[in-house]
Amino acid sequence: MAHQHEHHDHDHDHAGHSHLTPIEARVKALESILVEKGYVEPAAIDALIDTYETKVGPRNGARVVARAWNDPAFRAALETDATAAIASMGFVGRQGEHMVAVFNTPEEHHLVVCTLCSCYPWPVLGLPPTWYKSAPYRSRAVMEPRAVLTDFGVSLPETTAIRVWDSTAEIRYLVVPMRPEGTEGWDEARLADLVTRDSMIGAGLARSPEEAAP
Repeated sequence: MAHQHEHHDHDHDHAGHSHLTPIEARVKALESILVEKGYVEPAAIDALIDTYETKVGPRNGARVVARAWNDPAFRAALETDATAAIASMGFVGRQGEHMVAVFNTPEEHHLVVCTLCSCYPWPVLGLPPTWYKSAPYRSRAVMEPRAVLTDFGVSLPETTAIRVWDSTAEIRYLVVPMRPEGTEGWDEARLADLVTRDSMIGAGLARSPEEAAP
């Protein structure tokens, strides 16, 4: 029975590998070796994956933004002490200890970058995207932010000022995008579907109701 079980797992992994990129396949192979050698426990890996898939990530930040859109009292709390306001929703942890929320308006658009490395608010945005950590983004976001936004497909009026915030180990930022028109009366869950990761970095805008329609 043990031999049959091992054979079944091998077949399953082999089938899964056909869908993996070369890097993903290497990670999977390394994971298998570490588990086999007893260096890591599969349950610990599963718990870590579950944490970043279900407990931290952009969906948390989207809920924060949606509440700020719908609840003036929460918005005021987010402006005053973002760390405490976000923690009140249960989103706490490493890389989220010192948060500042900045709010987009027709007059001012905010863009977040980390010029030194890749400081990023994990509890509300999950792990940083590859482009956020890249040297071109880190340098160009400061020198030519409007051009960077254009690269991301964001075209803003010339009258809209662009303010760049440099995230550090001491302070991390969450951009609250403007609420899309046509969402009056929407509840928080529905509003959260309009909030994208990029919009909370400032490299994008919230989706319109039409874009979010199934």
